[in-house]
Amino acid sequence: MKEEAAQLLLYCPDKQGILAEVTDFITVNKGNIIYLDQYVDHAENVFFMRISWDLDGFLIPKEKIEDYFNTLYAQKYQMTFRLYFSGTKPKMAIFVSKMSHCLYDMLARYTAGEWNVEIPLIISNHPELEHIGRRFDIPFYVFPINKENKEEQERAEMELLAKHQVNFIVLARYMQIISERMIEAFPNRIINIHHSFLPAFIGAKPYHAAFERGVKIIGATSHYVTTELDAGPIIEQEIVRITHKDTIADLVNKGKDLEKIVLSRAVQKHIERKVLVYKNKTVIFN
Repeated sequence: MKEEAAQLLLYCPDKQGILAEVTDFITVNKGNIIYLDQYVDHAENVFFMRISWDLDGFLIPKEKIEDYFNTLYAQKYQMTFRLYFSGTKPKMAIFVSKMSHCLYDMLARYTAGEWNVEIPLIISNHPELEHIGRRFDIPFYVFPINKENKEEQERAEMELLAKHQVNFIVLARYMQIISERMIEAFPNRIINIHHSFLPAFIGAKPYHAAFERGVKIIGATSHYVTTELDAGPIIEQEIVRITHKDTIADLVNKGKDLEKIVLSRAVQKHIERKVLVYKNKTVIFN
């Protein structure tokens, strides 16, 4: 068994001595630093940091670390910070519609033990993928949505998420626009995936449009959801090359593979608490 570790992510105006202050806070309280990464955005004059330390033997009780750090350092340096603990598994809800490729990929990684996360439920606006929930023994809830019932159904979804204490949501090709109310309830905690043709190839058949245009690369983008459609902070992207020999079916299959890979990478980085959002950009720690 690994010892439980504290994970601290922060950003603040860059000033001399911040790194030394934070590391000193840990070392003087008998903490063993096991990870440290920092970055300075000189254009914005902002300091970013992720640091992790063993809690075994740490002098400050776990439940008081946040208050201590806020009082001693965060207020002094105008820090925005988040404190996590490795022993606390985040709870992830998956939203799907009718496409199964991203859902299968994530559940395979989950059951293989690759992710330190719990998946208490899957939510869909269609019943077609319910058998996947049964196969992986995860409760599957169907909320049919139309213009008339969208607000009522989303309210019921949010009640279900609260009941299961869900920390973040993954949209695994969920073909519904998330309301502003839900986005505000999960700020920078709703992860989406889409093909990178947007906005150049919008509509229901982007791969067909890309084929007609003779593209040489296709891609996928995973990002946090904001009220501006498909314009949230980007977490992960990837591309693959295309040639004149590739058919529409080839583009669709290659696109699905990219979507699976990119979404799972983004989810893993979020689970590992390696993503720090500043304005509409992300700092991704290694």
